[in-house]
Amino acid sequence: MAYKSLDHITVSDITELGISTDEAQRLHRVLSEIILKHGNNTPQTWNNISKNLLNPNLPFSLHQMMYYGCYKNFGSDPPAWIPDSASAISTNIGQILERNGREFLGSRYKDPISSFSDFQEFSVSKPEVYWKMVLDEMKISFLVPPSCILREHSSEEGRVSYPGGQWLPGAFLNSAENCLTLNGKRCANDIAIIWRDEGDDDLPLHRMTFKELQEEVCLVANALETLGLAKGSAIAIDMPMNVTAVVIYLAIVLAGYVVVSIADSFAPLEISTRLKISNAKAIFTQDFIIRGEKRLPLYSRVVDAESPLAIVLPTRGSSFSMKLRDFDISWHTFLERVKHSNRNVGFTAVGQPIEAFTNILFSSGTTGEPKAIPWTHATPLKAAADAWCHMDVRKGDVVAWPTNLGWMMGPWLVYASLLNGASMALYNGSPLGSGFAKFVQDAKVTMLGLVPSIVRAWKNMDCTAGYDWSAIRCFSSTGEASNVDEYLWLMGRAYYKPVIEYCGGTEIGGGFVCGSLLQAQSLSAFSTPAMGCTLFILGGDGNPIPQNAPGIGELALDPTMLGASNTLLNAQHYNVYFKGMPVWNGKVLRRHGDEFERTSGGYYRAHGRADDTMNLGGIKVSSIEIERICNGVDDNILETAAVGVPTLGGGPEQLVIVVVFKDARNAAPKLDQLKMSFNSSLQKKLNPLFRVSYVMPMSSLPRTASNKVMRRVLRQQLVRLNRDAKL
Repeated sequence: MAYKSLDHITVSDITELGISTDEAQRLHRVLSEIILKHGNNTPQTWNNISKNLLNPNLPFSLHQMMYYGCYKNFGSDPPAWIPDSASAISTNIGQILERNGREFLGSRYKDPISSFSDFQEFSVSKPEVYWKMVLDEMKISFLVPPSCILREHSSEEGRVSYPGGQWLPGAFLNSAENCLTLNGKRCANDIAIIWRDEGDDDLPLHRMTFKELQEEVCLVANALETLGLAKGSAIAIDMPMNVTAVVIYLAIVLAGYVVVSIADSFAPLEISTRLKISNAKAIFTQDFIIRGEKRLPLYSRVVDAESPLAIVLPTRGSSFSMKLRDFDISWHTFLERVKHSNRNVGFTAVGQPIEAFTNILFSSGTTGEPKAIPWTHATPLKAAADAWCHMDVRKGDVVAWPTNLGWMMGPWLVYASLLNGASMALYNGSPLGSGFAKFVQDAKVTMLGLVPSIVRAWKNMDCTAGYDWSAIRCFSSTGEASNVDEYLWLMGRAYYKPVIEYCGGTEIGGGFVCGSLLQAQSLSAFSTPAMGCTLFILGGDGNPIPQNAPGIGELALDPTMLGASNTLLNAQHYNVYFKGMPVWNGKVLRRHGDEFERTSGGYYRAHGRADDTMNLGGIKVSSIEIERICNGVDDNILETAAVGVPTLGGGPEQLVIVVVFKDARNAAPKLDQLKMSFNSSLQKKLNPLFRVSYVMPMSSLPRTASNKVMRRVLRQQLVRLNRDAKL
């Protein structure tokens, strides 16, 4: 749609959007005053329009008219939010720079906003100073302090085992204990968790203090000890992310065991695969999940997965919808075991080496089997530090992020909120309706995280209308590429608070590229490498293009990142992330696999996967996993190729299945039916959230000389077809 520049917008243009004449005249007067003071198309113009003219109750079409009118001839990366000096100084990093800026940066230091990029470079060049400062700020307690912050390895063996160096060598700690210890970040009566169950949307919120959380976690930790498992044993959680799941998660880590993260949407085969890879000795699960009027089975799927011992929580009341297996135990019986043991109410945390596993998570690769990625006690420090640095999470904040412990953002949320002394806000239900929007209002959420598909649902259903989100200080977004219009709408729901885009990976425990509250934020773009991280864009020759130069290509990372993985349970870590990568400054770069662009304005934009792994609704999945299921759907299928195609204008990838038929003459009439069959099989056997957008028949698939399918070529062809169809 073509928009007028701001100085050509008339009162009648505004009334045509459904706004009364009196209100349109008032808005036009305010607009004229802003243009007179700040010009027609400057960032300051938009900043004043967003703060002084627009509000959530005005039609979104007016927001679009103002935004696109202001930036009609601006060029790339128009800022949707600009920090002011007062708010910048009040941030976690702003306060550090005001106290220590000259010590860290010398004469280069001017103020938190103009010196932020220099400070990011300082975090890379002086990791000992930077990370000691961050860990001190978060009041991380070590049972045995590390001998240093970072130990570089000169031997070949050391470079393979620790390509980025060894972090916090010799340290002993317990991540869960650090979440619960009372100190300047956490007092006994501070609220640790706020929650509400779907359907109880008009009832008061539930709250749990840090003292109460301590008691609940210690009770479960003592009950775990009665199972007689060896320390370091893996214990799975396959539950919605409710308050009990968080208690169980912390108790497993506190007691020296390892959490196995399983998403509550997985089919039995996927549950079984993860239990076997991790060698889990037990699993916590729930009878069923309530989503609106639906009752989704959960325990029965765990049974079908042939799980080991299951501790089963009733969903409502004390009875179960199906009889438990003889060797499984109910949640009530599990807790009762503590009464018959000689254990006190308290629990002494099990101190562990920094490199001991705390959590096994899974991320799809290109081999068909999910990669089993262990988090160590260092990984939570990275997650919490990202929240401290980039989302400015602090004591008194309320942090919500609809997610699940099966995905990295579940454990991330636990550590990002609790290690920073903030309250975690959990809505036990679907985040797509007005119930969640009301929960955000009632809990006074200050940092709201999400994935773009959630925002799309909110916008399409207008389910946030009438709810006050003014307590929000910032949003954060991860999981998939976002859409400019949808995120303009999102910012407008909270009086134009910024969206901090956040991209990383399960194997990193956080982000490598982010936004910042000390930099201007452009919609659907990243403004900076994460603190402590250096990014490289590889050119056509496979080597990095000049730093800070615009360009597009596969992203690579400096391997020196606190909390990043050093091992995989079911693959050779070095081969997956480092083999064949270029060397920079004496270090082999770390493979990531996303295609990224650095713009002429200095922002970063994501362009999806550069390999055969796609991102569907924030879930990474390999093409081979999908193809294996689709190939067996119809006897007339010779082979398939699963391709993730980006949406025009931005947004998550669409799943396209390219099909080669044995008999092409019978193919055309079956495409709609085949699409339904693909969806049914994928949702039953792989993930109920996956959906095929369309099916594309082809006579053959493009292949390399070694007979590998060139899915990247297919992806390029499909992008061109989409673009041509729009013209």
